[in-house]
Amino acid sequence: MTAVSGSDGRLRCGWAISSTEYEAYHDLEWGRPVVGDQALFERISLEAFQSGLSWITILRKREAFRAAFAGFDPQAVAAFDDDDVARLLSDAGIVRNRAKILATISNARALLALPEGMTLAGVLESHRPPPKAAPESLADVPAVVPESIALAKKLRSLGFRFVGPTTAYAMQQATGYVNDHLASCWVRNDAAGPFHVAETA
Repeated sequence: MTAVSGSDGRLRCGWAISSTEYEAYHDLEWGRPVVGDQALFERISLEAFQSGLSWITILRKREAFRAAFAGFDPQAVAAFDDDDVARLLSDAGIVRNRAKILATISNARALLALPEGMTLAGVLESHRPPPKAAPESLADVPAVVPESIALAKKLRSLGFRFVGPTTAYAMQQATGYVNDHLASCWVRNDAAGPFHVAETA
């Protein structure tokens, strides 16, 4: 599928036009740089919860996730105990999957336990895929790349869970470490956007 016309007539990546939530997420967030380990912790947590589900499910529950997980403050989540796990498992506003809930708490602790001077942003940066030609269609967008395989391995070595190569690449896409907007997508070609300067410098 190539870029298609959205609600305002602008061309977007084909996956982004099926709902207003997808369209807003595509235009304002997907592929744009995310700054700070707390924001990245939120993204890696949501990507893990998405595993096996549609992303629209996560988007529609995002505010409930934020409320349930203390705004994804790693310090707060790392301190969650059995009572918190029980609370989360009874919260219909989120995805009630015990393994993913426990992984999120474990990942907060892993983030806080990173060696001195290491950040989650730094780990992602060190596994940034090299620049590539803009994909012409969704068929040209991979689900896994060598750098996401290496990233997943590194994160697991640091104690992170639910971060396989596919989840790792989805996070790289979502947080601006790779630009997989289609060649004809307006976001990729926005002269005021985050990709224009980087690709023409």
